[in-house]
Amino acid sequence: MRAKLSYAVTAAVLVFYFVLVGSRGVMLIQSGTLITVTFGVAVLILPVIGLWFLWKNTQFVRRANALAAELDAEGGLPVDELKRTPAGRIDRDSADEVFAQRKAETETAPDDWRSWFRLAVAYHDARDTPRARKAMQRAIALHDGRPVQQL
Repeated sequence: MRAKLSYAVTAAVLVFYFVLVGSRGVMLIQSGTLITVTFGVAVLILPVIGLWFLWKNTQFVRRANALAAELDAEGGLPVDELKRTPAGRIDRDSADEVFAQRKAETETAPDDWRSWFRLAVAYHDARDTPRARKAMQRAIALHDGRPVQQL
């Protein structure tokens, strides 16, 4: 619940910022000189890119959460079997062991979205966020029946 709340607050702050920047861009365009119109258009591009990025990220999170809910309903969510340091951080060797297991599962069932979901969690636990995201994107694509890209 805390993660959802902080995501919503961050998204709201970003949207407010995009509106503020967009209004400044419109004001520059309304000035009417060549330089201010050029700057105004450039300033308007930033909120458009930011909104697109926020939208794509929100879609990704919603789809990943839907897969997690479906996997939870099936009883297939990965069990947290990781060792932790006294400070509560995941032990790197433990994460690497679980990762090796998840990778082997995925290699034996490369078309199963569930194994890719669990591999994404293992990548995340091993602090490899880019590969975790790609594995989750593959799990989403397999679940939705869309063509998948290679990792």
